Amino acid sequence: MSQSARGFWNHPAGPKTIFFWAPTMKWGITAANIKDFSRPPELLSVPQQSAVALTGLIWCKYSLDIIPKNYNLLSVNFVMAATGLYQLYRRNRFDGLTRNSKLSSAGPTT
Repeated sequence: MSQSARGFWNHPAGPKTIFFWAPTMKWGITAANIKDFSRPPELLSVPQQSAVALTGLIWCKYSLDIIPKNYNLLSVNFVMAATGLYQLYRRNRFDGLTRNSKLSSAGPTT
């Protein structure tokens, strides 16, 4: 086994620990959220995407505070926060366009 592979294997946040496997499995949630980019914005859940975004932001901070620093945890949570915020943007934009469309179709008020 090469020195770099041995270093990775024996690292305090390496594959022999939960510090490696928990964020690695969390990539599945992030991948599902990326797949939802093709979902119509009216079907997106604001509470769910808020939870995804806030969880990502909170755990980004935590991943740098713990020892050992866990860059796998940082990266998955950064992407998770970004995808959650993007989904919230899509939903907010849809709601705004729908609201404007309803106002303009109502006609002028006198």
